[in-house]
Amino acid sequence: MSGHSKWNNIKRKKEATDGQRAKIFTKIAREIAVAVKEGGSDVNNNSRLRDLVSKARDNNVPNDNIERCIKKAAGEGDRNSYEEITYEGYGPSGVAVIVETLTDNRNRTAGDLRHYFDKYGGNLGQSGCVSYLFTEKGVLVAENTGLDEEKVMEDCFDAGALDFSMEEDMVEIDTDPLEVGKVRQALEEKGYHILSGEAMKIPSTYVVIEDEDTRAKMEKLLDMLEDNDDVQNVWHNWQNDEDE
Repeated sequence: MSGHSKWNNIKRKKEATDGQRAKIFTKIAREIAVAVKEGGSDVNNNSRLRDLVSKARDNNVPNDNIERCIKKAAGEGDRNSYEEITYEGYGPSGVAVIVETLTDNRNRTAGDLRHYFDKYGGNLGQSGCVSYLFTEKGVLVAENTGLDEEKVMEDCFDAGALDFSMEEDMVEIDTDPLEVGKVRQALEEKGYHILSGEAMKIPSTYVVIEDEDTRAKMEKLLDMLEDNDDVQNVWHNWQNDEDE
C-alpha cells in the first residue's frame, strides 16, 4: 500500500517476503476455519467469512488457496478446533498492548506470550487492564486516482461510512466496526478500488519512548508477538515516529 494511514503505527505492515506471505495466510486460514464452523461456507450468507476472503485477497492470497481453505474447514474431516482469546498487557515504558489469538492450546499460547512480555521489559496483565484505552473502528483504504472530494464524500456517506479523509494517493474511510464489509461492497460497486479494510482498535492516547534501548525492546516484543502462529492481531499505543 502506498501512502501512510494515520493508524499505520498501531498495526504494522511488514515487508511481504514469501515466508511472511505464507505466515499471513496461515493466520487468515485459522480465522476462515472458525468463521466457516460458526456461520457456514457460503460467503453470501456469512459476513465474517466474506470479510476474511476480502482480507485474504488484500494480502495477495490466490483464489484457489482461499477456496481450498473454505472447503477444508467445511469438511467433516477437519478436526481443528481453535479458541479465540484476547490478552492484554504492558510493553516497556507502559505501552498498552492488546493481542488477539486463535489457539488450539491456550496453555501454550499464554506461556509464550508471558515469556515475550517478561523478556522485553513488559508484563502480561488481567483482562480489561488496557482495553479501555482503545476504541474499535472500521477502517477502509481506497486508492485515490485524482478523485473529486465532493463526489467521494457523497459516495462514502451513501455507502454508510461515518467519516473519510483524503490524501494524495489514498482515501481513508471510517466505518462502524461491524459494517466494514457492507461499506466496502457498496463502494466497490461504485467503482472504488479498495486496498484494505478491517476493524481496528484505535488508542485514545499514545506513549512515546525516548530511550533507544527501550525502543529496541518494544520493537523486539512486537516482532515476537507477530511471528507467533497463534497471534492474529497486535494492537498498541506506541507512537513510533519512524512509522510516520
